[in-house]
Amino acid sequence: MELQAVLSSHEKAERAQWVQEHNSKINQGKEPQQALGKDDFLKILITQLSYQDPTAPMEDKEFIAQMAQFSTLDQMTSMATDFSRLASLVAGTEATSALGKSVEIAQGDSVIQGTVKAVTRGDNPEVLVQGSYYSWNQVTKVFEE
Repeated sequence: MELQAVLSSHEKAERAQWVQEHNSKINQGKEPQQALGKDDFLKILITQLSYQDPTAPMEDKEFIAQMAQFSTLDQMTSMATDFSRLASLVAGTEATSALGKSVEIAQGDSVIQGTVKAVTRGDNPEVLVQGSYYSWNQVTKVFEE
C-alpha cells in the first residue's frame, strides 16, 4: 500500500470548489473583511499544520517565524486597542475642561454658540449647549469666559 501525500489536480479542483461553496455559505449577507485578525492567523496556522506534507513537514525556522509574526500581530492589536482607549480618554478630558466655557459648534452650514452646561462621558463625549447635546467632535472653538 502506497501513501499519497500530494493532491492530484482533480482533487485540488474539487477542494477549491468545496472551499468556494463553503465560504459563500459562511459569508452570505456579510461585508468582506479587508484585514486579517489574530483569529484568522491562528486558523491559517492550524490549517497549515493539519495539512502539511508528512514527507516534508514545516521546518522549525518557518514555524518560529510564523509564531513571531503572530506575536507581533497580537501586540499591534493590543496597542491599537490601547490607543483607541487613550483617544477616548483625551476627548473626554477635553470635553470636561470645556464645562462652563463658551464654545462654537459646527452644525451643518451654521455655527451655534453657547455655554457648555453639561458633558456626557464615554467613547463619544457630548456637550450640552442651548438645551441640546452635540458631539464633542463638532466643537470648533472654546472661549474663556
